[in-house]
Parts: sequence; structure tokens; C-alpha cells
Amino acid sequence: MRHAPFLLLLALLAALPAQAQWKWRDANGVTQYSDLPPPQGTPEKDILQRPANAKRGPVTLLPVGAAASAAAAAASAAAPKPAASRPDAAEQKRQEEERQARLKDEQEKQRMAEQRRENCSRAQENLRSLQSGTRITKVNEQGQRVFLDETQLAGETARARQLVASECR
Repeated sequence: MRHAPFLLLLALLAALPAQAQWKWRDANGVTQYSDLPPPQGTPEKDILQRPANAKRGPVTLLPVGAAASAAAAAASAAAPKPAASRPDAAEQKRQEEERQARLKDEQEKQRMAEQRRENCSRAQENLRSLQSGTRITKVNEQGQRVFLDETQLAGETARARQLVASECR
């Protein structure tokens, strides 16, 4: 039991960092407590408590007798713009989705270009075979190999030229 006060003191010290360090009034006048700073744009007058190491907003010095509206205008001009300084989570998510979509489109274009090159190569090889002068065979409906006559060969050659023209541009 001699260690009980020491343990109690240790437990209290461990709990100190867990308490809320920020206290402010929101736009509706409700007092908020948090370990995170208030949202951007919260007026300095509504921040009621802050951690000891937190920076205060910019200080604006005005000549004696300057109007309060001039002070407010200077403070608002010096205040950081939340939208311009850092995009919010929704904007970051939208940008990431756009980047992913562009990447996917680029990959699809590359795949299509590779397929087109492959089709072009096959069409050119087929045309060379048809123009080589060797006899070309084809399998008929009964599964038999038959030679192409001159008319059939001319038709296949014309079709091969069309494929080369469409796939090799």
C-alpha cells in the first residue's frame, strides 16, 4: 500500500495529455472542446483556450485612432484562405479519381495501340503470303483442304489489302 499514492499520481499524470486543449465557440455560439484546433476561419475572438505551444493568428498593428473596421479588414486580408491553402478531403478524392481515370485511359490507349500493331503485322504477313505466288489452300465445310482459284485468290488479296490499310495507319 506504500506505492498507492505514487501509482495514483502516475495515473493522473498519464491522463493530463488526454484532456481537451482547444476550446472555442462555433458559428452557432456553442462552446466546443477538442484536442484538434478549431476549423479554418474561426474568428480569433471565438477561440477561448488553446494549448501553450499553439501559435496565435497574425497580429496587425494600427496607428492610434484607426477605425475598428480597418482592423477587421486588415485581419481578414491577412487570414489564410482555407480553400486556396489546402484542398479538402473531397477535392483530394476527386483529384485522385481523375488521376486514376487518366491512368486507366492511357493504359487502354497503349493496349489498343499494341493490338493495332499486332493486327497490322498479321495483315501484312497475310498479304505477303497471298502475293508470294505459292498456292494457297483453305479448309472447306467438309474439313477438306482445297486450293484457291484465281478469283478467290484475287478476292482474298483485296481483303488483305483493306486490312493492311485499316490497321497500319
